[in-house]
Amino acid sequence: MTKEEKVKFTIDTLNKLYPEVPIPLDHKDPYTLLIAVLLSAQSTDVRVNQITPLLFEVADNPYDMVKLSVEEIREIIKPVGLSPMKSKGIHGLSQILIDKYNGQVPADFEALESLPAVGHKTASVVMSQAFNVPAFPVDTHIHRLMYRWGFSSGKNVIQTEKDAKRLFPKDLWNKLHLQIIWYGRQYSPARGWDLDKDIITKTIGRKSVINEYYKNKK
Repeated sequence: MTKEEKVKFTIDTLNKLYPEVPIPLDHKDPYTLLIAVLLSAQSTDVRVNQITPLLFEVADNPYDMVKLSVEEIREIIKPVGLSPMKSKGIHGLSQILIDKYNGQVPADFEALESLPAVGHKTASVVMSQAFNVPAFPVDTHIHRLMYRWGFSSGKNVIQTEKDAKRLFPKDLWNKLHLQIIWYGRQYSPARGWDLDKDIITKTIGRKSVINEYYKNKK
């Protein structure tokens, strides 16, 4: 297969498996999505979706959030991990949204990335999922699969994002990055990986990855 054929096979397979793809983090608007994505750093979506209802019951907008102290926010979000940093970030960015953006989340990469505790990946998720602006946020699943499929070097997520944007059509980015995440969870996980069920990697994957898989199975 040529690289173009591999890309087409990947897109076609993902579209068959996930014609409609849900957003993993529960939210109702750009602000609650921003907070949920921030909380998901080094945590699981399942854990975040258990905690955000508790937080949003108390404060689901920046005006109510700043009425809470950093410590009160921290107590609620403690189960997701990194709560000292995340609680400061949530309180700080909520105040900035009030002061600079009339309480609204800006649909702008630079503005989002200037907010406390908001990095490029978080900004990309919000731009993609809340505002439908083409973006390709790279999480651990996408990083792993882009390497397994031979689409990226696996050096770092910055390079993986560049490679993904170069290979895949821009109008597919927003749906495709979610499709790859779901595929990685269900068919190509880091642990308990069964290559026979992983049709994309088995068909187009990096030979060294496939050989290593079978070597470790012996």
